[in-house]
Amino acid sequence: MRNNRGVVLLEVLVAVVILATAGIGLVELVGSALHAERDARLRERTVATEERLLSALTLLTRKELDQRIGRRHVGEFIVDVQRPEQTLYRIALLQDQSPRVEDLVTVVYRAEGKP
Repeated sequence: MRNNRGVVLLEVLVAVVILATAGIGLVELVGSALHAERDARLRERTVATEERLLSALTLLTRKELDQRIGRRHVGEFIVDVQRPEQTLYRIALLQDQSPRVEDLVTVVYRAEGKP
């Protein structure tokens, strides 16, 4: 009978260790999921702001786009306006943290001779 008590105590200790290990793993999993969700929410806000800025830039006239050719800071973003052809303007938005990665890009057409 005494030997059984020792074995039962050992089994209980092993079970507690297994449950504790699983609990720690679960807590880490929930923590990483919350971190990923926060990052996704921040990225979604950033893209929404970039979309609004890009929409505003696409409404500019030919003359206004000509004045903005090149790279410049607009708020927290970098706006890169290029004119690959006489009637086409390429507008790209980048972030300060990664100035080599274009987040959003569009090409707009502006006819010659029109404002």
